[in-house]
Amino acid sequence: MMSFLFINSQKTLKHQKKNNRRKEEDSTKTQSITSYFPKKVERASLFTSFKGSITVEASMAVPLFFLAICCLCYLLEVMSIQMTIRSALDEIGRKTAEEIYVKPFIFPGELEEKMVAHIGKERLDRSVIADGSQGLDLSGTTLSGKSKIIKMCVEYKIKLPVYTFGKLALSCKEEFRLKSWTGYEKEFGFQDKEDIVYVTETGMVYHRDNQCTYLDLSIRTAGKKDIAQLRNENGEKYRACEKCGKKAGKNVYITNQGNRYHSSIGCSGLKRKIYAIPISEAQGKGECSRCGE
Repeated sequence: MMSFLFINSQKTLKHQKKNNRRKEEDSTKTQSITSYFPKKVERASLFTSFKGSITVEASMAVPLFFLAICCLCYLLEVMSIQMTIRSALDEIGRKTAEEIYVKPFIFPGELEEKMVAHIGKERLDRSVIADGSQGLDLSGTTLSGKSKIIKMCVEYKIKLPVYTFGKLALSCKEEFRLKSWTGYEKEFGFQDKEDIVYVTETGMVYHRDNQCTYLDLSIRTAGKKDIAQLRNENGEKYRACEKCGKKAGKNVYITNQGNRYHSSIGCSGLKRKIYAIPISEAQGKGECSRCGE
């Protein structure tokens, strides 16, 4: 019994010694590894490069965002002014159609004044329309002499926010046709209808077409600095109007037939009274060589 206990105690001591040796070896290895590597290792932060990329993307995205907002606002302004001009042209066209029976001729310059008054001079001057209230051109508006069909036409240019070698502008055009109101004819009646002709206050001929070029003043704008080189259809130079020529600014108004330039489109020198009369009342006047039959 004593020998058995002694043998077991010897085995236990040997086992403890082996465990102690293993612990010493493990501690020695740990110390060597610790001495090889520094105690404190600085770790690179993964968020440093990530923050830098966000900053670069933000610096690019913010200007693009504001540019998109500005473009959207500009497009909304363009759409707004186009709708305003279209509405004004429609309103003026309807009123003109109602007045054709009493006033059977059309003056584009007068229509331009009505359109500016309808929209508002201040609204046009601060809009994207090139030349503001002076940028509306209704010279393409015509009245058919036989069918009395009115073609309302306005042309203008929209300023583009792009500057390369100069100011760019987008040409726009609005037009439509409508039937003028000239009353109605009786179903029964055998009296021949007398032809209507058109005369001026001082004219020596009568015209069968109210859109005859002799009746149309063909008002157009020109630069004051270029007026010395311009000539009318007869080769004459343009001189200042006695009524408004002294107040001329950068732009003036001229006609193909006249020899005066005007500072105001409302000047009486740019207006001509035309009367529609039966041909029987045009006795003593000759027939126009252009529109006469």
